[in-house]
Amino acid sequence: MASFVRITVLLWADMLTAWALFVMTPYLINVWKLNITRAAAIVNVFSGVATIMPIGLAFLVDAFMGDYWMLLLSSIAYSFGLSFLAMSTPHVLPDAARNCDAHKPGCIGDAQKVLFYAALALIAIGIAGHITSFESFLKQHMEENQTLEKVVAVPEGSPLTTVCRVFVASASKMFRHQLQNDNQVPHTQSLRCLDKAAIKVQPQNRWTFCSLAEVEDTKKVIRMIPMWMTFIMCGVVISIGNTYFLEQANDMNQKVGNLKVPLPIFKYFYDRVKDKFHELYVKVTEKLKIPRRYVPPFGIFVAMLFSILCCITAAGVETRRLDMISRHRLLDKLNDSNEKIPMSMFWLLPQFLLLGAVEGMSNFSIDQFFTNQAPESMSRYLILFRHGVIGAGTVGSVLSVYVVGKFSERGGRTNWFQDTLNKSRLDNYYWTLTVLICINLFLYIVVALLYTFKDPPKTEEPTQP
Repeated sequence: MASFVRITVLLWADMLTAWALFVMTPYLINVWKLNITRAAAIVNVFSGVATIMPIGLAFLVDAFMGDYWMLLLSSIAYSFGLSFLAMSTPHVLPDAARNCDAHKPGCIGDAQKVLFYAALALIAIGIAGHITSFESFLKQHMEENQTLEKVVAVPEGSPLTTVCRVFVASASKMFRHQLQNDNQVPHTQSLRCLDKAAIKVQPQNRWTFCSLAEVEDTKKVIRMIPMWMTFIMCGVVISIGNTYFLEQANDMNQKVGNLKVPLPIFKYFYDRVKDKFHELYVKVTEKLKIPRRYVPPFGIFVAMLFSILCCITAAGVETRRLDMISRHRLLDKLNDSNEKIPMSMFWLLPQFLLLGAVEGMSNFSIDQFFTNQAPESMSRYLILFRHGVIGAGTVGSVLSVYVVGKFSERGGRTNWFQDTLNKSRLDNYYWTLTVLICINLFLYIVVALLYTFKDPPKTEEPTQP
């Protein structure tokens, strides 16, 4: 019972934050009256940083802190962050001087803004800390006869330090040509410049000499980088779900009969597809008897195909939505009244379902790719690499909006991103993403054909009684 309570306490903040993040873009647009691009940028930078940070925090955990202290620190940051986020709303901390406690932009003063941005920073630390240490802590906690000393104890050093050591050691012996393979460790012929790190010199220390095993692990990491880079576009596509997709539904008809359906209904369908789609994919690959080494790369290929379908669908729906606004002359009415576009918000459901498939396939396939291909010494970092990929894509989406916007206004034309979504041409942005993903898919195929995939780690078969 005590274990269940501890785990529940650690999970509640993650669930609450997921819901808050889902509605944050509409809140910033409707209450703060930010334009769509700035609101999306705030959400995407926050999400991206929170999912890139765990790689750095994992180094601190391995070298100094340990999982127990990281979870304690991140949970404290979560608690303060969520409290500040609640206090940043006008109803909780009204402006007495202006007698204002409503959800209006005039009620968002300096105090609310300071609390809001401080909350985002603290929540990002909370998310990153939980991503870094929760799974590892849970595995330790579930072991039989687990003692507090083992949970609190720190892992010895970080494999990221080993990568740095290999580069330093090889650079310091750039002009040496003798290599002794005392342990008879098989070593590859690629990236031979790094083999110099294994040449023995005097004086010898951990920054001037590395074992061949450490050199080979570093080579594996470097060879994975081109593949890693092609995954980033999946993160760019995933990032539009909590921002632009949700804002599209804001002015659409939310009623089914006389019942008004809340926007978070999309998150329910999105999560169901995300959780179940990769399970269906595994069953299909088993029936087709696809070799296990090729299941992750083919899954990434499928995720990219769904990314293309998702953007095409979103572009078509947005074109129809803008056409309805123009046909019924609603552009000036939507912002200042309760007028709604005569188009059901469930037109957006297909793109949410496709996006759920993209994230589900991406999470599963990228995790499996790193699990199969990364060196065993970096097993702790495997899931963090996937979060880092998605986080880089999320931050990259902010850059893509800026670049596409600047390109669209060349020659005196109107920028595709205006103050409101209804004045913007988001459909053109979706078509641009479609082209970029197609190019990325071609690059991925080339890189994947050049990459040598190794067999996944063997799982132990249960012994017969």
